[in-house]
Amino acid sequence: MATIQISFNGEIQSERPLNKETMSIGRKDDNDIHLDNLAVSSHHAKILTILNDSFIEDLNSTNGTFLNGTLVKKNPLSNGDIIKVGKHEIKYINDLASTRGDFEKTMVINPDSDGMPETEGSEEIDQSVGEIVAEIASSDGGKSNQQNAKIRLTSGANSGKELALTKVLTTLGKPGVQVAAITRRPTGYFLIHIDGGDNGKRPKVNGEEIGSTAHPLNDNDVLEVAAVKMTFFYE
Repeated sequence: MATIQISFNGEIQSERPLNKETMSIGRKDDNDIHLDNLAVSSHHAKILTILNDSFIEDLNSTNGTFLNGTLVKKNPLSNGDIIKVGKHEIKYINDLASTRGDFEKTMVINPDSDGMPETEGSEEIDQSVGEIVAEIASSDGGKSNQQNAKIRLTSGANSGKELALTKVLTTLGKPGVQVAAITRRPTGYFLIHIDGGDNGKRPKVNGEEIGSTAHPLNDNDVLEVAAVKMTFFYE
């Protein structure tokens, strides 16, 4: 289980396990991680943990949340990372955490031209991994799913093109229009909404918009992301 080590002005104050899926950080007493300092907002940030991975998300705090010296909004955590909230430092300790290389870069689906060009998506979207995986609501119970899966585009200029889902996370879409992600977990594959652009629309599975939590995928489901249709299937 991941743990955090909380320091103030260079002195370690406490260490605690991340034993809840969501742990809030802030100045108010109702936070899971209570930091009593005026530089900390009432509800400053939160750490979300799914399986062996955790993510830091700033909650529109006044002074911001920093990860290894860089201001972040949402970001995955790696073993040894330092989160700075006001004058407090929170060290993330987890030998089992996935490395950032385990996450797939965004493959852009452009409905106006190529169905899936070879260029990668925006760095801003790629850094949203924390929000993506943290939305997985299903548990990790049951048998491990070792089946490999792919998606096949069924509309657009690249209809028929296939993409193997070999990474922990594969993000699909067109930044500014619609972006979704397919995550591969031991219990199966899930589709997650990331960004709906100005209209806020969510991706569809079999003609129905998915909700705010991860949507489990079944063999031959028809997905629609950024106006491009594709079929999810097991090999």
